[in-house]
Amino acid sequence: MDTSLTPAPDTAADTPEAASPAPVGRRRRTVLLLLALTAVTSATALVLGLLSWAPDPPPEPARSLTVTEGERLAAVRVTNLRDVRAGVRVTAGTGADRIELVGWVDWSRSLLYLDVGGPGAGAERGLLQKGGPVLVIRPDPAAVPTPAAPPLVPPADRWRLHRLAPGAHLAPVLDLLIDLAADRSDPIQTAPSSGTRWVARETVPAGPLDVIQAPLPTSTQPAANTASGTPSAATAAPDGPTRYWLDQDARLHKLVTLLPDAGPVTMIFNRADRPTLRPVDALGGRPGLPRALTDAEQRRLDRLPTRLRAQGGATVTLTAPLGTDTNLRGTGWLSWTARTAYLAVADLGVPDRRTLLRRDTAGLARADLPTAAAGGGTAEAPARPPLPPPAVTWRVTRPGGDDLSLLVDTAVAAGSVGHRGAAVRLREDVAAGRTVDVIESGPADARLRYWIDRDGSLRRLELRTDAGAWAHLDLHPAVVPRLAANPRSSAPRSSAPRPGAR
Repeated sequence: MDTSLTPAPDTAADTPEAASPAPVGRRRRTVLLLLALTAVTSATALVLGLLSWAPDPPPEPARSLTVTEGERLAAVRVTNLRDVRAGVRVTAGTGADRIELVGWVDWSRSLLYLDVGGPGAGAERGLLQKGGPVLVIRPDPAAVPTPAAPPLVPPADRWRLHRLAPGAHLAPVLDLLIDLAADRSDPIQTAPSSGTRWVARETVPAGPLDVIQAPLPTSTQPAANTASGTPSAATAAPDGPTRYWLDQDARLHKLVTLLPDAGPVTMIFNRADRPTLRPVDALGGRPGLPRALTDAEQRRLDRLPTRLRAQGGATVTLTAPLGTDTNLRGTGWLSWTARTAYLAVADLGVPDRRTLLRRDTAGLARADLPTAAAGGGTAEAPARPPLPPPAVTWRVTRPGGDDLSLLVDTAVAAGSVGHRGAAVRLREDVAAGRTVDVIESGPADARLRYWIDRDGSLRRLELRTDAGAWAHLDLHPAVVPRLAANPRSSAPRSSAPRPGAR
């Protein structure tokens, strides 16, 4: 067969490149076009941006205050008092002396409740409350260095009166926190001669804040603080300029200053953190609304002696912050029928000693013994006194000559002598799981509080001490041992008994 006329197969037409050359070219042209458009758009945006760019304006220079700014600065302390409370975080000092405080300030009651930490906390590490001139701490040497917000319901135990060491840089910080509130403005702060200046403006989540340089307010507090032993911080000029961060409503959000004995101090306030604070028992406990007694409350008070004699007696627990160097704890018995009491009392500052206190109808007798001979226990929780009372030298003391004997005398006398004088119902509270009415009476320098439950039983007796704190005896009805009469001493009676001299 002649195959020369048969066409040869076209193998090139079977390959993909040969089958569709036009679509491939179109895709390439499309990609190139898109890239060119993107480049043109970017270049145009860059040119427009360069043409419209302007540098940030320089910060506004410091200047004198406007009238409105001066009014807001002058109103800061009044605003703090009106707002009542705020959360606070404070750093004071530097390096190994730095202290850190976290907690709250209640300007309406001159009350601080703080957790104290930082490398310079020292003996004050732990919880702190300050009410007026009275400072109490709950030391916790093992606490972590960084403080945290204290528990809203403060622990009931281990609080003691405390005196800050002379020159302690915590004292001016605490005083300044309280002095940041007043019932009237301070025109000295905004006087032209005071050097007050507007410095800057900052924006925070709470809104815009004006930063103002001004002196600290002139203190309206006494020149000396009996609790800290140092002058009020605001009475002394700071070592450097003070700056306030204020919002448009005259609320203080931050303060930076330099204080004598404290160094640089930064205070940051959380104006939304405003819980109701509860003072601890040594500061009087929860505030109340004094009112006249109802007929039922007056009857329970009038019938208290009869009720106590019917009960016979009680075990007692003593907590008595009588002075910055005298914090007493005690336990024992009290008999209303025999009008006697017998307690073992420990001073936290002298943990290896005990004072045995015996009270009968003739007066008080005391003996100081080593802890083991007086029942044992710890200084914070001493054991009950030994029975029978040890045959040691007892010293007779003048009845009612100090806060401790006055508190014990009043508790014993409650079973035989009716209440005298005007009384007010302060508040409702709870003692030993029972609802009580807290009834207050007595002169201003020796206020007494009776905690009486709805059955007419006395659950606690409180006494305001010379130190301004509250000492108390907790009473639990019980059968008490029969106590022998106190020994009679031929030695002169002590006129300055210890512990707890008034």
